[in-house]
Amino acid sequence: MYIDVEPIGFNRGFYTVDVRYFYRVTADAFVGAARPVEVCGLCVFDKRVILFGSEGTAKVFSSEAAFEALDEQNIRKTNLPTAVVEAVDPIVLNMKLVEVCECRPCCDCELTEIPPCICACFGSDLCFGGEGKRIYVTLGQFSIIRLERDSQLLMPAYDYCMPEKECACGNCDDDPCEIFRHVKFPVDEFFPPNSIAPCGEGYRDFKGCCS
Repeated sequence: MYIDVEPIGFNRGFYTVDVRYFYRVTADAFVGAARPVEVCGLCVFDKRVILFGSEGTAKVFSSEAAFEALDEQNIRKTNLPTAVVEAVDPIVLNMKLVEVCECRPCCDCELTEIPPCICACFGSDLCFGGEGKRIYVTLGQFSIIRLERDSQLLMPAYDYCMPEKECACGNCDDDPCEIFRHVKFPVDEFFPPNSIAPCGEGYRDFKGCCS
């Protein structure tokens, strides 16, 4: 995945986030009644969003700089927020096998701009030529894109608090099983929440059973 953040000149505080997704797609090719042959290819998807990331004009310096060198590791990125993309595995919606024709020359030009690290994920060189056939894959992608920026927050702090009273629980003579019977059964710990048809209150009043 490639992520780029650029400020918008006509709207201060807003930034464009360009995200390029790279997918490695594996499919089985059947030729007659023979055993399937596994083929592997690359899918590319570009997405642009505009998000508010506030403004920052201060220059940030840290101790991560190299000795006897100019502290430049944070200067260039000080005014830009950090883009974070959370993505789950895509869903394959459709696949079709088509002949390679000259009606889509722009696709071949775009696919050749693949970073070397992405090409290294494949066992062999990617084929960008016009021979053979090509598989077009439609993918459904769920993702969350956000901008993050470091900020100073004032948090209340307290000194260590030492207990002044002795806990009387150790001298309790109550039966442990009797205490356990009054504890409600933790239904939510065993079943996921259901907002459509919530369980009735009667299920939450089950008491524990000591064996």
